[in-house]
Amino acid sequence: MSNLNTNMRVYHRYLGFFLAGIMAVYSISGIILIFRETDFLKSEKSKVLTVAPNLDAVDLGKAIKIKELKVLSDTNNIVSFKQGTYNKVSGVAEFKVKELPFVVSKMTNFHKATTKQPLFYLNIFFGLSLFFFVISSFWMFMPQTSIFRKGLIFTVVGVVLALVLIFI
Repeated sequence: MSNLNTNMRVYHRYLGFFLAGIMAVYSISGIILIFRETDFLKSEKSKVLTVAPNLDAVDLGKAIKIKELKVLSDTNNIVSFKQGTYNKVSGVAEFKVKELPFVVSKMTNFHKATTKQPLFYLNIFFGLSLFFFVISSFWMFMPQTSIFRKGLIFTVVGVVLALVLIFI
């Protein structure tokens, strides 16, 4: 086996062991994110926030971080919506939200990191490491073997399946 083959196998092995924990957390949080628009694992919490007075529905939704807030009634300075109420005079909003448990919420932030957060560096490293896994996996078997050829077929099928699912 050539020196390059041996080195790729060693790097692949130890990087795989190093990333095993990160991949476990990332995969679990990714599965949980699939259900983000449901109440899966969420519990209801009551909140009271003071925001600017006299907000319209769109601005109120932004201020209390409720997407697509729909006003049910607007009477005598009290705005009622599905999750609670808002006093237009005092700016006090009392409402209920459904949130993931603290640890699960932090785990799902893996997928949402932006360049303004330190987690962004971990995501870049993780993405590059996964790409290295893709490349280095082709050094795990000799090119003239049937396992390697079958591996190439599975790779092509995987790429095609991913593209089909992305574009349908």
